[in-house]
Amino acid sequence: MNGRATTGAARPAADATRVLVLNSGSSSVKYQLLDMADESRLASGLVERIGEEGGVADHTAALDRAARELKDRGLGLDSPRLAAIGHRVVHGGTRFTAPTLITDEVVEEIRRLVPLAPLHNPANITGITVARELRPDLPQVAVFDTAFHSTVPEAAARYAIDTETADRYGIRRYGFHGTSHAFVSAATAELLGRAPAEVNVIVLHLGNGASASAVRGGVCVDTSMGLTPLEGLVMGTRSGDVDPGVLLHLEREAGMSTDEVDRLLNKRSGLLGLCGDNDMREIGRRMAEGDAAAQLAFDVYVHRLRRYVGAFTAVLGRVDAVVFTAGVGENSAAVREAALRGLEPLGIEMDSVRNAVRASGPRLVSAPSSRVAVAVVPTDEELAIARDTYALALHPPQEVG
Repeated sequence: MNGRATTGAARPAADATRVLVLNSGSSSVKYQLLDMADESRLASGLVERIGEEGGVADHTAALDRAARELKDRGLGLDSPRLAAIGHRVVHGGTRFTAPTLITDEVVEEIRRLVPLAPLHNPANITGITVARELRPDLPQVAVFDTAFHSTVPEAAARYAIDTETADRYGIRRYGFHGTSHAFVSAATAELLGRAPAEVNVIVLHLGNGASASAVRGGVCVDTSMGLTPLEGLVMGTRSGDVDPGVLLHLEREAGMSTDEVDRLLNKRSGLLGLCGDNDMREIGRRMAEGDAAAQLAFDVYVHRLRRYVGAFTAVLGRVDAVVFTAGVGENSAAVREAALRGLEPLGIEMDSVRNAVRASGPRLVSAPSSRVAVAVVPTDEELAIARDTYALALHPPQEVG
C-alpha cells in the first residue's frame, strides 16, 4: 500500500481553512487548531493523566474535554470552517509511506501494526475512532512517524539476521520522528537559500526521545531509530544502542523477565539511568557544581551524538548542514558545541558566540568559514501534520473503480 487511501468525505468548502491536529498518546491527548489560510495557531491544549486518579476516564472523555475547551474559545468542532482533522500515528510499517485519508480499511491496517508499536498505535486508533464519531463528515488524515524513513535503502534498513524470520515478524529499521525530520530538513534548505533537492543534511532531533537522520536531496537514506524508538542515540530514559547480548546476559544471570528488561531499557536508562536526571538543564547545573555522575552522563550522551554525525557523514559523502532541533537541540548550546567540537577535519567549524545566543527562529551557529553549515531549526510537527492534512483534504486521490 502506497499510503494513499480514499474516503467518502466531501472536499472542504472554500472558507473552511481550519485543521485540527490530534496527538493521542497512551495517557494524554495533545491538540492544536490551525488556520491554514495563514498557518496561524488558533488554539492548543493538552489533556493528561488519562485513566489515572485525578484525570479523565478514557480517551473519549479526553477528546470531549478538548472539544469543550475549543467551544469555550468560540472554536467549536461543529464550525463550518473546520476543514479536516489530522492524526499523528506512530507506526505505519511498510504499508503507509505517505499521509493517508482515513477509512475503515485504513484503521484496520493500523490495528494490524499494533505489535510493532503496542504502546502507541492503540492510543492513536482510539483518537481516530472518537474523532470520526465526532465529525464523520470531515476528511481525516493519518500522518505517520515512520513515513519519511520509508525511503531508507535495504542495505541500511535490514538487520543482519535470518531473512525468513525478519520478514515473518516485520523486523527491520523503520525509524521515528519522521514528521520532524522531514520538516526540519526542508526548513534547513530554506535557511541556506537552496532547494531541498540540492542539500544533504544530518538532522539531530534531541528531545526526551532523540534520533538522527541522514537526508540526501530531501530523501532520508539512514536513521538512528530502528524497529522501535529504543535504538540509536542516548535519550532521556532510553538506552539507545546496546549490545543485544546485554539482554540475554540479564535474563540468564540476573533472572530478569522480558518485561523487566523492557522497563530497564525504556524507563530506567539513558540520562536518567546514568545520573538520576533526564533533564539536560538539571544535568548542566549539576555539572557546574562538579557532579561526576552528571558529567559522565553528558559525556556519554555527546559521544553517541558524535559517532552518529561521523557515521552519517560517511553515508552521505557530502554534508551541507548539521542541524539541531527539539527541546535539547534547540536550547542547549553546551550540547551543540560539545557534540561538534574537534570536527574541523570534517569541515565543521562552530562559532561559539553565535552558538551561545538564544533565539527563537532558525539560525546558523557555524563559523562563516565552515564548509558545513551548523544550524538550529525549531521543529513544528503540528504544522507539518496540518499541511499534509489540508493538502490531502483539498486534493484527495481519485476513487478507483
